[in-house]
Amino acid sequence: MRRFLSVWILFTFIISACGQNASTSPKADPAILTSTTFLADIARNVAGDRLIVESLLPIGTDPHSYQPTPRDAARITDSKVLIINGAEYEHFIESLLENAGGEREVVEASAGISPREEADVDPHMWLDPNNVIVYVENIREALTHYDPEGAAVYQSNADAYVAELKGLDAWIAEQVSRVPTQNRLLVTNHEALGYFAERYGFTIAGTVVESFSSSASPSAGQMADLIDQIRSSSAPAIFLDASDNESLAEQIADETGVRVVTGLHLESLTEGAPTATYIDMMKHNVALIVEALA
Repeated sequence: MRRFLSVWILFTFIISACGQNASTSPKADPAILTSTTFLADIARNVAGDRLIVESLLPIGTDPHSYQPTPRDAARITDSKVLIINGAEYEHFIESLLENAGGEREVVEASAGISPREEADVDPHMWLDPNNVIVYVENIREALTHYDPEGAAVYQSNADAYVAELKGLDAWIAEQVSRVPTQNRLLVTNHEALGYFAERYGFTIAGTVVESFSSSASPSAGQMADLIDQIRSSSAPAIFLDASDNESLAEQIADETGVRVVTGLHLESLTEGAPTATYIDMMKHNVALIVEALA
């Protein structure tokens, strides 16, 4: 009887210990939250299987016009690490943070990147893969601070992903080389491709909305100015994000004869193809741009 009791106590202890390990294991803790889907993908490449990473915004959502919900506030309250782009990109999240309970580390993925010299801060830094290398380092540091025991895993994963990002940068440069220099002109819905243009030798010939936010609206004068810019530059196309309203671009196309290219994904990933990951997103966008301009 005494032997049976001893074995039972040992068995109970083992089960209890296993239960504690399962509940405290980083793998079982969905405490890492990102503001957007592309940031979630970048963070998952660093976290690997060790941490669960979720995006606050659903797939296909434009952060510029997003209206937060009570569930968003609850998810932020439950988070331990919140990864945002920064550079004044996530205005929708400010009120959520003010009202959220709990404690968390808020990480600006773009910290340390010098913004383009514009009147306002251009937050679309991720559209240059070299900037995403900085994102990766900032995210790696944050995950290591949250889970020091995973430091080696996060460093290894970050190194591997940085190698992929460098390969992406080289691939984009090779694709862009097919576009004649005089054709490297970009007209977009809003001012989103500035960092991309600077990296790969494009000129921003104009924007339908003179703002870094897609939620702004152009005046009649701005529309007339853009038509003049397109005519004087001979830009061959207007490029739109999949979430953009096409009506204004179609009006300009009717006036100028340029082609309207839809289906870019600049702010959000998709469920599966064509832009299930950040790298897929960049390759998809580059393919559309090159095909239209080459």
